[in-house]
Amino acid sequence: MSREGSLEAPTRHPIRWRDPEFHDPALLDTEMRRIFEICHGCRRCFNLCDAFPRLFDLIDNNPSEDVDGVRSEDFSRVTEACTLCDMCFMTKCPYVPPHPWQVDFPHLLLRHRIVNARDNKTGFAARQLAETDRNGRMARPVAALANWISARENKPARRLLEKLLGIDAHASLPKFASRTFLMQDRTRPQTPNPKAPAFGQRKAALFATCIVNYNKPVTGMAARAVLNHIGVETRAAYPGCCGMPFLEQAEIDKVAKQAVTISAELCKLIDAGYDVVTLTASCGLMLKFEWPLIVPGDSNVKRLSDAVFDIDEYVLDISKRHGLPAGLQPVKEGITVHMACHARAQNMGSKAAELLRLIPETPIDVIERCSGHGGTFGVLKGTHSVAMKVGRPAMRLVANQARGHVVSDCPLAAQHLMAGARELAEAEGKDLPARTPEHPIEIMAHAYGLM
Repeated sequence: MSREGSLEAPTRHPIRWRDPEFHDPALLDTEMRRIFEICHGCRRCFNLCDAFPRLFDLIDNNPSEDVDGVRSEDFSRVTEACTLCDMCFMTKCPYVPPHPWQVDFPHLLLRHRIVNARDNKTGFAARQLAETDRNGRMARPVAALANWISARENKPARRLLEKLLGIDAHASLPKFASRTFLMQDRTRPQTPNPKAPAFGQRKAALFATCIVNYNKPVTGMAARAVLNHIGVETRAAYPGCCGMPFLEQAEIDKVAKQAVTISAELCKLIDAGYDVVTLTASCGLMLKFEWPLIVPGDSNVKRLSDAVFDIDEYVLDISKRHGLPAGLQPVKEGITVHMACHARAQNMGSKAAELLRLIPETPIDVIERCSGHGGTFGVLKGTHSVAMKVGRPAMRLVANQARGHVVSDCPLAAQHLMAGARELAEAEGKDLPARTPEHPIEIMAHAYGLM
């Protein structure tokens, strides 16, 4: 007999993407209808994202008013709205494994995407945007030109991008750096602080991530500065993208290839005594949790998943085990901390807020609402407006709290939030004190007087 709900911690099964049955359209359709029927009877996830309202509208607006009356081809509307944030799995659904009903809504829709991708039903522009390493290498030598073209203020260029690539003209796009984090790390050597309590105790390999390496090297340099200051030896490491952009586009074979290649390289650093520290939430989620589900038999992937820290988590671990140097100065203008979905999905608590509360006399607000961005979901013409709608409650909180700093462990989420909050504030004649979205580790660097 099935029981109602579950009080046990959610668990996940490996993704059987190499199994022929996984790709069978008829079996997939049967499984989607089974889980959608459970969702239809529950509906507690109605306000998480646009996927659930779309599903419930499909059910309610067909003549039979049940799942059987929904056409299979309409399931793609539900899948399109899923950003793989995992919040339904982690925070809402009472029927996730080990419950006998085995509901994993995000991975069900990922399976649907994978099957559709095999039938070439994914968009060209989204697949090209997922090639972050290629795009970063191409844009870096012409960063100033690329940034001029992508600026929202450059309306003719943005209209052309919208027409050619389907990138919404109103979406905020990340800027490219002319010198990557790896380049800056090589040319600006630092040594750990010998007076810090943790001196000689820890070594950290900073997994740069594609967005930090090519777009926000300031985050990497801030992380390096803070870790060096608290006594940790550092080195930058970036064998390649974690594959989250490929996962969004259901190119799971590419994700598996990245996992095997990158884990083998990072395990060499683990052998040399380094902890692996990720600088963005999505990459931490991939290395810790998604890679072991995609290539469960790879020993390097398993070993790496057990040795990975989020940067906020890592600094807190050092503070508790070894202690931190004195000297943190108050941030009087205050900080609004956005809890990124992929940080929450790591099930480690609000590490960003916990870290920043180490700074004395600093007002802190925490927002635990989705930004709505979801990678390419937030920038493509077909879904940008939905991303803005989903993120509007969080954007309004940012605008109303009006702190001097807005931070998130997800740079894309932070940029999306700030753009929306600025529009809301301007529409109401308000001033938004925060001008640039930041990473929590950047605030720590400023509080220590390192940046």
